[in-house]
Amino acid sequence: MICTTIQNRNIEQIYEALEQCEMAEIRLDRCELTARETDELFTADLPLVATCRISEVAAVEPSLQELTEQSREIKAMQMAERRLIRAIEAGARYVDVEIEAQKQMSKRVRQAAHENGTVFIRSYHDFEGTDSLEALKAIVEKCVYHGADMVKIVTTAHSEADVEKVMPLYEWCRTEAENGNERIGALADGGLIAFCMGEAGRQSRLECLKHGAPYTYAALNAEEAAAPGQWPTAEMRKAVYGDFPFIGTDSRNAVYSENCPRCTMPVSKSFAQRAIIAAALADGTSHLKGYTPCGDNEAALQVARNLGAEIEQDDNVLTIKGISARLGGLDHETLHVGESGLLTRMMIPVMAQLGSRPVTFTGEKTLLGRPLTGAREIVEALGGKIQNDNETVQDDSPVRVPLTVEGPLKAGRAEISGKHGSQLISGLLMALPFAEKNSSLIVHEPKSIPYMFITLEVLKKFGIKVGNDMLGGPDFLASDGDWSLCTEMVFKVKGGQKYRAADIDLEGDWSAAANFLVAGAVFGKVVLHGLDTTSLQADLSIMDILMDAGASLSQLDGDKGDITVQRAPLKAFNVDASNCPDLFPIISVLAAFCQGTSRLAGVGRLANKESDRAKAILEMLTSMGVKASVDGDEMVIEGHGLAQRLLGGSLLKGGSYTSHHDHRMVMALKVAALGADSPIVIDDEECVAKSFPQFHETFGAVTANSL
Repeated sequence: MICTTIQNRNIEQIYEALEQCEMAEIRLDRCELTARETDELFTADLPLVATCRISEVAAVEPSLQELTEQSREIKAMQMAERRLIRAIEAGARYVDVEIEAQKQMSKRVRQAAHENGTVFIRSYHDFEGTDSLEALKAIVEKCVYHGADMVKIVTTAHSEADVEKVMPLYEWCRTEAENGNERIGALADGGLIAFCMGEAGRQSRLECLKHGAPYTYAALNAEEAAAPGQWPTAEMRKAVYGDFPFIGTDSRNAVYSENCPRCTMPVSKSFAQRAIIAAALADGTSHLKGYTPCGDNEAALQVARNLGAEIEQDDNVLTIKGISARLGGLDHETLHVGESGLLTRMMIPVMAQLGSRPVTFTGEKTLLGRPLTGAREIVEALGGKIQNDNETVQDDSPVRVPLTVEGPLKAGRAEISGKHGSQLISGLLMALPFAEKNSSLIVHEPKSIPYMFITLEVLKKFGIKVGNDMLGGPDFLASDGDWSLCTEMVFKVKGGQKYRAADIDLEGDWSAAANFLVAGAVFGKVVLHGLDTTSLQADLSIMDILMDAGASLSQLDGDKGDITVQRAPLKAFNVDASNCPDLFPIISVLAAFCQGTSRLAGVGRLANKESDRAKAILEMLTSMGVKASVDGDEMVIEGHGLAQRLLGGSLLKGGSYTSHHDHRMVMALKVAALGADSPIVIDDEECVAKSFPQFHETFGAVTANSL
C-alpha cells in the first residue's frame, strides 16, 4: 500500500488531504492539533501512522526555545510521548518511534500500543549516507530486541551501491525465518520497511513493495516531500496499481468513495432452519422476521409443511402455526430434506422421537453423495436405529441419504462423540425434550460448538430449557472458556417439555458476509448491513481473522449497525477454523493476499461438505499459482500482498475452474477473480442458490466498477 505523509496542515486541511489517500502518516511534530482534534482524527477508518520526531519538536516548539539544549531535548521527548500515546488511545493503527528515543519513553509508548492493538514501529533514519549491510542488520536486531512489531530502516543513497546494501535486508529476514530465528524471521511476514532516500534511492521506494514491505511512503505532491526522493502519491499510485479496478472507489485510483456500495446480507440459514422447525413443532402461531429464501431454507419450510404446520409469508415475515408436537405423534412414512445437510442431521433425531413408525429420508443433488459420518453411532447410542436404504451401500458403511430412522430415543444418560460436528447433536437437543424422562448428554471432543449454542438460543426462545456445561483441562480453565480448548460438553435436558410459539428476529448471515468482508479488505472498501456482532454464529470469527490479518474494520450505531471494511496492509495469520469450517474457502483466498505464511487449522472438518473442500481449496489455490499444502490438520498458504503481486506480475491465474457444485467454493472463486490476471470462469455458479440466491446480483453491485 501507499502511505501518504501529511505535514504542515491544520485539522481541516488534514481531512481534505485524507480524501486523496488510502493510508496516511500524520506528522504530529509538524501538524498543529489540539488534543480533541487528535482524538477525532485517529478514529478514522483509514489506516493511520502516528509519527512524532523528537528533534523536530525540539526545533519548532516555541515554548522550548529558551531552554538549555539538554532540557529542550527532555521536554521535547515528553511532548512527543504524550502526543503519540494520545494518538494510540484514539485508534492509531501504527505508531512510529525512532531508535534514538529514550528507553523509558519507548517502553511506555510500546506498552500503550500493545494495550490498544496498535502496531509498534521502531525506525532508523540516516540522513547522511548508508552504512554496511552488517551494520544495518545489527540495527534491525536492536529494534526487534526493544520490542518492535515492525522495523523501518531508511538511509540516504548516493549511488546504486548504497541501495544494494539496504534491499538485501528482506532476503535476510526470510533466511532467518527458514533457519528458525523467530524474532527476525517474523519481519519476513510484512514486518520490514526498508528503502533509501535521495535521488539514487528513489526507485527503492517502489521496489520495497516488490520485496514484501507492507507499505511505502509518498508525498501529497512534489512540493511537500518529507524527505529527498519521495514520490508524489499520484505518481506512486500509477506505478503500483496502474489501472487496477478497486471496489468502492470513484475511479480506478484506490481512493475511496463516500458513496461506497452498501449491501444487505441474507438471513442466517443456521438460525432460520432451526427456528422454522421449532416453530413447526410449537403450540401456537410464531412470527419469524427477517426471512430471506434460499434452497436450504425453502427445504426447511417444506419439511415444516409436511409435518403439518401452516405457513404464510408476507414480505420477509414468516407466520407459522405449529403442530403442538408430542412423543410418537407423527405418522410419516417419508420425509424429503432437499440438499440440506443441516436439515437432514437435525431431523433424524426429531423424527426418531416424534414418528410412530420408521421414517425414510430422501434428498437430492450433492446431499446424496455426502456421508453422514457418526450418525449411526449417535442414534444407536440413544436406542434408535438408522440404516442405509441404497442396496449398493453396505450396512456398515457411513450412512447416506436415502436412509431410514426408527425410534424412539431413550431418555437417560448417553455419551457420544462430537468429533464429526454439531448438527446431529443439535437434532438431539431438539428431540430429547419430548422424552418422558430427563436426559444427560455427554459430548466428547465437541466440534462446531457455536452452532450448539445457536440451537440452545433458539430452543430457549421457544420455551425449551436445556442446561449445559463446558469442560476441559487446565488450558481451557485458564482461557476463560475458549471453545477450541473445550474437550467435553454436558447437556441436561428436562423431559416432558412442550415447544411454545415465539416471535423472533432472524439474524443476518456471517457465512455470506465473510466473502464481502474479504473482498473489501483486499480489493477496496465495502459496507455491510443486516449483521449482529453479538451473534453466536461461528462465522462471526471472520471479524477476528481479518483483524489479526491487519484489515481495517469499523461499526457505527451499536452491535447491529453497518460494518465497514477497507484495505490496509495485510499480514499472515494463524487460525483454528475447526468451529467455523464454512469459512475455509474464503479465508484461503484472504491468506493468498496476506504477506507471509498463514496456517489454517481444522482441515479434518472439510471432508463431508458439499465437496471435499480441502481437496477443492488446494486444487483452486495451486491452479491460481498460490503455494499451498496440507500438513496434518493444517492448511499452509504462502501469501503476497496485492501491491507485491501487481509489481511482480503474480496476480492469481485466471481460466476455467470447477466449483465442485459447492456454494462456498463459488463465492470464494468470485472474490479471488477480483485479483486474477484474466477472467475466472466457473462451471456451476448457480449452486449458490443453496444458501444465497441473490449472491451474484449483490456481488455484482458491490464490484460493478471493478469488472
